[in-house]
Amino acid sequence: MNFLNTLYDELVGFFGIGSLIDMYHSGDYSKLLTFDGILSAIGPFIPLLLLIEIVRALLYKRFKIEDYKVPFFIYVFNRFASRFISIAAVAFCIGKLEQYAIFKSEFRWYWLIYGYIIWEFSHFIYHYLGHKVRLFWCLHSTHHAPQTMNLSVTYAHFFLEAPYADVIRTSICILCGVNPPLLFFIMFVDGTWGAFIHVGENIMKDGRMGFLNKIILTPSHHRVHHAKNPLYMDTNFCNLLNIWDRVFGTLQPEQKEIPPEYGITRPMNAGSFLDVYFGEIVALFRDIKNAPGIKNKIMYVFMPPGWSHTGDHKTARVIRNHYRDEDLARNQNSVT
Repeated sequence: MNFLNTLYDELVGFFGIGSLIDMYHSGDYSKLLTFDGILSAIGPFIPLLLLIEIVRALLYKRFKIEDYKVPFFIYVFNRFASRFISIAAVAFCIGKLEQYAIFKSEFRWYWLIYGYIIWEFSHFIYHYLGHKVRLFWCLHSTHHAPQTMNLSVTYAHFFLEAPYADVIRTSICILCGVNPPLLFFIMFVDGTWGAFIHVGENIMKDGRMGFLNKIILTPSHHRVHHAKNPLYMDTNFCNLLNIWDRVFGTLQPEQKEIPPEYGITRPMNAGSFLDVYFGEIVALFRDIKNAPGIKNKIMYVFMPPGWSHTGDHKTARVIRNHYRDEDLARNQNSVT
């Protein structure tokens, strides 16, 4: 019976319907007229969409268990490994840093605009470091390892990535004056959108979303971000607003003639939980072990993935620049 109760609690938690069930049992639906009630009603959207995605794949006989197996194992593992770490990290940052905020904002619509711009900046910083610092890439690579795109990928994260991300994002936002209730609302909106942009071609074949593709970051942009094509590597770091990708020159639209190839460049077994979850950590320790001298060992920890003490670098920037040079040469040859 305890097992069934635990299973029931986990399913309720996954679908985010606990508040809705409580309202049903009490018969009091007045909470739906409150802000918290509206958030409770929106919460199950992504898990429900994931369920529809799986059912649709089954009906069209396109369902492959390997596309969902590893993200599912990661979700289960993380439920035990990091249940409260991220919440504690956010609370710690707010408690320690709020007194040092440059000013105080309020939960108003105009502060929401400011807060969201700051949030996207903090998200860009965390996400950029996750691709440019080898140690942080070890945490982030789990999310990029799946070789297909579907909503289950949103649950595929190393258990320490959320605390690392939230420490950076919360610290920047709090210091810049984003008040905690406003920050939590932004986190909810951004988390919902951040999950949705992982929607696969099974549900949304063309992820550009029409004119929105020029205004915000769409599923198409995020498919580019997850791609290992040389042109697409290390681009589209923002989540909803593309302002900081535009500012820092990392915005990359999807090219119709270059379909995204998902996954990471390291040879790996995408169907292995251990390789997806710990593979980059093992590779980093191997490079540190084989590197000559303390300086090179430290460099492997903090330099971008693909950096080599031999000078034979295979970082995303090197690969991307090499691709662009080859593409330019091809275009020049075709003209002549």
